[in-house]
Amino acid sequence: MNATGADAASSWPAVTFEQRPWESHDTAGQSRRAALRARGPYQASIPPSIATLALPALDMDTMIAAEDAVVELGRFDGEVGAIAAPFSAILLRSESAASSEIEQLTASAKNIALAELGRSAGRNSRLIIGNVRAMEAAIEMAEQLDGSTIVAMQAEILRDDQPEDTGGWRTQQVWIGGGFGNSPHGASFVPPHHERVGALMDDLVEFARRTDLPALVQIAIAHAQFETIHPFTDGNGRTGRALVQAMLRRLGATQNVTVPVSAGLLQDTRGYFAALTEYRLGNVQPIVQSFARASADAIVNGRQLVADLTTVRARWELATTARARSSGRRLLDVLQRQPVIDSNLAAGELGIDSRNAQNGIDRLVTDGILTQMSAGMRNRAYEAREVLTALDGFAARAKRRR
Repeated sequence: MNATGADAASSWPAVTFEQRPWESHDTAGQSRRAALRARGPYQASIPPSIATLALPALDMDTMIAAEDAVVELGRFDGEVGAIAAPFSAILLRSESAASSEIEQLTASAKNIALAELGRSAGRNSRLIIGNVRAMEAAIEMAEQLDGSTIVAMQAEILRDDQPEDTGGWRTQQVWIGGGFGNSPHGASFVPPHHERVGALMDDLVEFARRTDLPALVQIAIAHAQFETIHPFTDGNGRTGRALVQAMLRRLGATQNVTVPVSAGLLQDTRGYFAALTEYRLGNVQPIVQSFARASADAIVNGRQLVADLTTVRARWELATTARARSSGRRLLDVLQRQPVIDSNLAAGELGIDSRNAQNGIDRLVTDGILTQMSAGMRNRAYEAREVLTALDGFAARAKRRR
């Protein structure tokens, strides 16, 4: 970045700080020295109000990258939306898994599909399914974006494992990184005191609902402001990236599918987190650059996933002996978005009884399209291994660091 660009981009107001009292109530197991370091007042941030601010002048390369990203997002959305295949659900699940992985929550495509089926697959898989629900809620409520819809997004993430942390803005101090024992002293960043959160989120929603700003610049700033406020006790990162998808839909950058932008962010998490830090110092440019790069990377990876799944479906059409409109043939569409099934799920998806659904499954097993996951006759589940391989390939590409 040239000096002129850096100076212009730094005209955004930085967070300020205020001193707040702190009294630690949990010093069990701490040394006397650690307990002393966790006592006394601490510095909590005060993010600026941004609802009516004019944007800083970003350098030309950054603005071009941001505008190009919006064009490419629209092109990808149109391309995939025109294909008669369930790619919207596939890409939404992929976005949810990538967003969760940024928070160190990882699971294989098989375990995520098992969790969707209601089978035991581990806590991470359950949390990723919660993130799928949050992304779905974000898109569904994009036009009504306000504080209550953001609260609803976060509730979907945590409702199965931490319902006590849902239902509204946080009512306690939180901090990011470090901290001495159970206190914010020495943390990497201390978000605002909880008494400020409601007004700050009202201000953020007003900014997010504006229609006079370049789309990707607005989205990047709104996301960074959200993460700076950190309005919840948990689930902030995943909710903040669900907010990105809501804004992409609200601003018209996407209309048909969920572009897995988090998969692009995952390729350079160090740069992403550094850009959030720069935002708090008053420099908007890095977070805009991060989202422009992430969007471009996500489109490349998403196109590869779509191509891989299209190839799989073409092979299935040649391999299957199921008749047109039979349960087996109709299950091929289901398998692309739900690659682990049982007879109950198949029956529900096709609107038929479980016996006919099982007949369709058996046909696809014979054709080599489905594989039974365990021996025995009760509670049988089946996997479409080629789809799982394609989804795991997408995840592996997203994790390749720059």
